[in-house]
Amino acid sequence: MILFLSISVLSYLVGSVSFGHIVAKYRGIDITNIGSKSATATNVARAAGWKWGSLAAVLDFSKGVLPVLLFRPLLENDWQLMAVALVPTIGHIFPVFFKFKGGKGGSTFLGACLGLVGIKFFIPAFAVWLLLFAATKITALANLLFPWLFSIFLYFFFPQYLAFGITGALILSFALRENIKRLIRREEPKSPLKL
Repeated sequence: MILFLSISVLSYLVGSVSFGHIVAKYRGIDITNIGSKSATATNVARAAGWKWGSLAAVLDFSKGVLPVLLFRPLLENDWQLMAVALVPTIGHIFPVFFKFKGGKGGSTFLGACLGLVGIKFFIPAFAVWLLLFAATKITALANLLFPWLFSIFLYFFFPQYLAFGITGALILSFALRENIKRLIRREEPKSPLKL
């Protein structure tokens, strides 16, 4: 149990490294004063250009996948693995290093999905995210819908991880609550990120 708790804390701290803040600061930008004022890759792209936003997205993605791959052999059961997979997303949304004001968790959650199911199953799942994004050009909508659709995928192919999908969907829905309000009002802006 002590090992599991230590790994969970470390995974949270990894998630708390807010690359949105770091990349924006490298470009001389205070991301908290731009657009949605959150450290999302989309907001970085809005402030510094899509290439820098894409870099932030890739780095945030790595925060989700690395703890799962590194610590999986040390964990005792699927529940511990799912917890460690989810903690970086929580750290990304509520980063201790940045006054608990981070991003929305989409990229980090995607990374955790890859770590859990492996590349062979992740590719078709990620294709769904790409289709959602390509159809809407709204990152928040793709990030909102994907975890729920991924939960259906888990139900059929990895039922032992279903709780991960549903919990992740709830966490991202909470993180995206302001985006949901804008989506309902049809005021959510298109993403500057490109496929």
